[in-house]
Amino acid sequence: MITGGDRELVYEWFKKGPEIDSVGLLTIRSVKLNCDGALGSRGAWLLQPYSDRPDFSGMATLSMDTVMKTSREALKYGFQVCSHAIGDRANKEILDRYEVAFLENPEKSSNHRFRIEHAQHLHPDDIPRFAKLGVIPAMQAIHMSSDRPWAIERLGEKRIREGAYMWQALLTSGAKIVNGTDAPVEPLNPIPSFYASVTRKTLQGLPAGGYEPEQKMTRVQALRSYTLDAAFGAFEENRKGSIQPGKLADFTIFTQDLMAIPEDQILKTEVDMTILGGKIVYQRQ
Repeated sequence: MITGGDRELVYEWFKKGPEIDSVGLLTIRSVKLNCDGALGSRGAWLLQPYSDRPDFSGMATLSMDTVMKTSREALKYGFQVCSHAIGDRANKEILDRYEVAFLENPEKSSNHRFRIEHAQHLHPDDIPRFAKLGVIPAMQAIHMSSDRPWAIERLGEKRIREGAYMWQALLTSGAKIVNGTDAPVEPLNPIPSFYASVTRKTLQGLPAGGYEPEQKMTRVQALRSYTLDAAFGAFEENRKGSIQPGKLADFTIFTQDLMAIPEDQILKTEVDMTILGGKIVYQRQ
């Protein structure tokens, strides 16, 4: 992704056009906009004040006029916009700007695949808008494991239950979730994030039933969020994301079957082998 903080660079690429790598190693067709801060530092932009700081609601770290202008121009030049948003107001404001851009340019909006990176805390009214607008929530399930024990202090129980880490609600509404690890903020290893996706627990296995268990992903949903839907989020579903004839021979072999082993065994899974382009590039000793 091109950093949206360097406007000269952004417009240099808009004029040049997307760079699509035929072998699938490097493609440049996206602009990253950082629109608010993090929940831990109370920088996430909220519709209502923080529960543990009632005089403050966070803030935008980028002008919404810039989000609007970038969205319009990106559609025009064939680029995808990926906006960092943690708080419910940041998510709402970005969805609002995306929607205007799509309505203004319906021909270019038929396959835009604009994303919101994190989509961590949403107002309930905005959850179905992702699917309706075709906006992809690119989320990191591992954040629920890391943040949920203290996030309730920031948001309070009602907002947590109705709008935080809303994986199943988004999936049920028809959205495609792109899962990830957010390295180096979290460990690069995808297994803990897969575990968080299907258990809603911390990496210590707490609480027993998981936080807000109704929002768990099924194992099939979690796997898809890391494979086919992740490939879709990068316009690469026709050559990545599943093992089938005609696609790149890129895949990983694990020491255990993530789809069948007991829940408490998931975190013990290791990478046994990695194959890239049909060649073994890593093998566990």
